[in-house]
Amino acid sequence: MTAARAGSTTSGGHPVTATLPVQPLSPLDGRYRAAVAPLADYLSEAGLNRARVEVEVEWLIALTDRSLFGTSPLSDEDKERLRGLYRDFGQAEIDWLAEKEAVTRHDVKAVEYLVRDRLSALGLNAIAELTHFACTSEDINSASYALTVKRAVERVWLPALQDVIAKLRELAVEHADAAMLSRTHGQPATPSTMGKELAVFAWRLERVVKRIQGSEYLAKFSGATGTWSAHLAAEPSVDWPALAREYIEGLGIDFNILTTQIESHDWQVELYDHVRHAGGILHNLATDIWTYISLGYFAQIPVAGATGSSTMPHKINPIRFENAEANLELSGALLNSLSQTLVTSRLQRDLTDSTTQRNIGVAFGHSLLALDNLRRGLNEISLSRDVLLADLDRNWEVLGEAIQTVIRAEVVAGRSTIQDPYALLKELTRGHRVGAAELAEFVQGLEIGDEAKQRLLALTPATYVGLAETLAK
Repeated sequence: MTAARAGSTTSGGHPVTATLPVQPLSPLDGRYRAAVAPLADYLSEAGLNRARVEVEVEWLIALTDRSLFGTSPLSDEDKERLRGLYRDFGQAEIDWLAEKEAVTRHDVKAVEYLVRDRLSALGLNAIAELTHFACTSEDINSASYALTVKRAVERVWLPALQDVIAKLRELAVEHADAAMLSRTHGQPATPSTMGKELAVFAWRLERVVKRIQGSEYLAKFSGATGTWSAHLAAEPSVDWPALAREYIEGLGIDFNILTTQIESHDWQVELYDHVRHAGGILHNLATDIWTYISLGYFAQIPVAGATGSSTMPHKINPIRFENAEANLELSGALLNSLSQTLVTSRLQRDLTDSTTQRNIGVAFGHSLLALDNLRRGLNEISLSRDVLLADLDRNWEVLGEAIQTVIRAEVVAGRSTIQDPYALLKELTRGHRVGAAELAEFVQGLEIGDEAKQRLLALTPATYVGLAETLAK
């Protein structure tokens, strides 16, 4: 059967349209590309290949610096020309590698051939056989992933998260005194302030950030099964583990001395679990802000020219927080999958990690997109203090906690003989709307000390916020 042509019809009678030009399958590379583009410099296939070239080049320099196998240290000029292979890595190298990999069917081998080709062009054929010397592909890959993930996290993802935290801290201080009705279990509860509630999210995120900042980015460089066997066969007098450690740490990453053919990926599992944890907190933030908007606590600032609903002109939908929520769920699912897959490798090596790790950028991309939306969303809301106060004024019964607690203190102090203060307030307030006048009348009739009575009479839902303002600041 031949493929349907443009203009022909299917068995259902519908016309078949022409095939589209090449399109991105992922929205991260299409609709949302601008928001996540900085990650592509590190976590794309090209970014990985550039790091592979860097690892290969620096290994050449490390070997010649030690005059191994009769070589001499390269001149500073030659080192800079060599380092230009990854510093100036661009479209020409991307295309070259694509063509070569189509033949080799092996991505790391293609990188090795690229370095050898460029050595020839630089007149450095004498050291060509030191390219990829005694390395297994995972030596190059583990170092390359450690470099690219570390740089992506530290230069792109963490700054975006810290921007959101900084905005939360700013809003927490700005709204530290903005009394609001809490809603534990979705029901009216002891008041807080909007600033304190936002400060909680900043505080939670900062704890996770400290753990991410302390992450290890481990690489191995110990040959085919992690034993340095080929290295010792070539030169038994060299302390290869010490040389490998010095080399890897010189790249700015951490060294794993005891591995199979692959670096065990435990550092990745730890990192992705921390990033997923941060995503869970951010998801909680997105759903809470969405709820506050639905309650009218926050008003959304109209964006000129924007449309909220295709049919209801009045609407400003909380799309920033909804987009963030969805992308955090996608990111979390991918990070969880990465953690579950990467922690295991059959015996000394299987290849499940190879295709899995190619999705690291996708996982971070959805997270970065969520961070971008949260940052934008937090800059497009305005607190409606009048709504907060009106809500408080409708719920005087939340002072029941304060009243029964003061009565208990008065009983202990010998200034009251009231039995079961909790039951007394439960009867008054549970399931009932109680206004200011009713509560004042109730307090006036209590058998408690005058000072305590005056404190309770002065209390309102808007002032019953404890240390919330101080905590927010």
